[in-house]
Amino acid sequence: MPKRVLTGVIVSDKGEKTVVVNVERKVKHPLYGKIIRRSKKYHAHDEANEYKQGETVRIEETAPMSKLKNWTVVERVNTHATPERVDVDA
Repeated sequence: MPKRVLTGVIVSDKGEKTVVVNVERKVKHPLYGKIIRRSKKYHAHDEANEYKQGETVRIEETAPMSKLKNWTVVERVNTHATPERVDVDA
């Protein structure tokens, strides 16, 4: 079975080698049909303590490391990347 990969924002980096990642998803309400946001927090392993609060990261499911930690941080997602400039000759 493949490992699940989720993307979310770090809401806490206070733990030693641990970050708390808030993952948001959009779901259609079963009765009213409106799109609503649901969020869940995951404790993820950060071996080098290199990720800080506010960063967007990708986490991957792993074997349990502690009571709450079943995820590890894979990479930082660059949300502030600027698109390459394309010059068009008119």
